[in-house]
Amino acid sequence: MNTEQYLIAYNTIVVKEVSRFTRIWIQTVLPPAVSMTLYFIIFGSLIGPRIGKMGGFDYMAFISPGIIMMSIINNSYANVVSSFFGAKYQRHIEEILIAPVPYIIILAGYITGGIVRGLLVGFVVTIVALFFTELHVHNYFIVFAVVFLTAMLFSLAGLLNGIFANRFDDITIIPTFILTPLIYLGGIFYSIELLPQFWQTVSRFNPILYMVNAFRYGMLGVSDINIVTAFIIIILFILALTGLCLFLLNRGIGIKT
Repeated sequence: MNTEQYLIAYNTIVVKEVSRFTRIWIQTVLPPAVSMTLYFIIFGSLIGPRIGKMGGFDYMAFISPGIIMMSIINNSYANVVSSFFGAKYQRHIEEILIAPVPYIIILAGYITGGIVRGLLVGFVVTIVALFFTELHVHNYFIVFAVVFLTAMLFSLAGLLNGIFANRFDDITIIPTFILTPLIYLGGIFYSIELLPQFWQTVSRFNPILYMVNAFRYGMLGVSDINIVTAFIIIILFILALTGLCLFLLNRGIGIKT
């Protein structure tokens, strides 16, 4: 196959992935917007005034970047894990695997679908946030870079979960017991400077902390961590998961029977 044929294969997977979640937007795009609205109402409007300022900003403005990032993480992850496992469960993943298409093209197609859904939901949640607070972008490059790289990272994580999942229950275990706790402990609703030194150190082992704070810096110009360190960690995770996913696809682990 030549480059043009590879591009056609990639576009085909992307169109399939995007049309899959846009066709059922009431289930994929609308619920996150409703859920995030509740976060803004409960934590921002009801609890926020009692907390006051955090990081030099109103509490609503402080938590808005974290809530937007949470929606991007959850939806980019969910899109790929559900799609890839669905392909395994319905046994049409074999049609992709036997096609003369490099695994990197297959990987890129699925990951792009996850990125598109993550960014779309993130955009919708941002629109919702504007009804509750004013958002002023401090650095557009950092905002777009962090959003894109984070969506890519968790799309890769979703694919990894989809590869190993054998039952529908398996695609909910990781989000429930690992991803959700990491998100809530990732500095979305608080600054880690409020924590004792020991828990600040523990928090720094949470990769989501770096993504949330890098995005918050891009939006507000404040962060609990070094921005360069955040980008290095995100990129290293992306490289590691990309290599692992390609290895598993090449070996057929969790796919071929």
